[in-house]
Amino acid sequence: MNRPATQIQLDPSAAMAPVASSQDWLLWQLMDSAFPTGGFAHSAGLEAAWQHGEIRHRDHLISFIEAGLDQLGHAVLPLVTTAHAEGERLAELDQLCDAFTTNHVANRASRLQGRAFLAAAQKIFAVALPESPCRHFAPVFGASMGHLRISAETTGRLFFFSHLRSVLAAAVRLNIVGPMEAQIQQHRLAPAAERVFTECQSLTIDNLAQTSPLLDLWQGAQDRLYSRLFQS
Repeated sequence: MNRPATQIQLDPSAAMAPVASSQDWLLWQLMDSAFPTGGFAHSAGLEAAWQHGEIRHRDHLISFIEAGLDQLGHAVLPLVTTAHAEGERLAELDQLCDAFTTNHVANRASRLQGRAFLAAAQKIFAVALPESPCRHFAPVFGASMGHLRISAETTGRLFFFSHLRSVLAAAVRLNIVGPMEAQIQQHRLAPAAERVFTECQSLTIDNLAQTSPLLDLWQGAQDRLYSRLFQS
């Protein structure tokens, strides 16, 4: 006995399903850990704090990261957002960042990351920015995202995400937490990062402020460590 052919019902809405835009692909590439920004060479002061006994367990690590996010929002994000909106002021903002970043270790790290990111953006995406004397990371990142027409909000969140990911990656390499625990904490700390970003996204360069001086002191001790994995 022959059975009737199976009728396949197609969902007419399937053809209308959204597909990723070209900007989605760009964002995924920028967020990929393989994108050569040099960020994983730095621990944002975590290594020095750990070696000095200030980070002893997970709760200390979380407090360190939360303080770092708050400082990122007040001391760095205004440079990113201003450079994004006014890329033609890159040289001015770069000089301001250099003067504001008095910690020699943080200053050096900012220059190294900024130059690495700009070199990658120029070669991969043909980003063209005005000349700047130091090429600090924050203004270079903001101006580059503006050139690529990525929104200010997405730029800010990407900046926060990159910082959070890099510090937790450093925690794994220092054996403070394992890879799975780091991912758990990244997920749990996302709301804190979003809260700080939301509170600080309207700040201007006139509002630049250092909110966590202890982080600055620990990072400044990096060069005096007997042995170290990171540059900052």
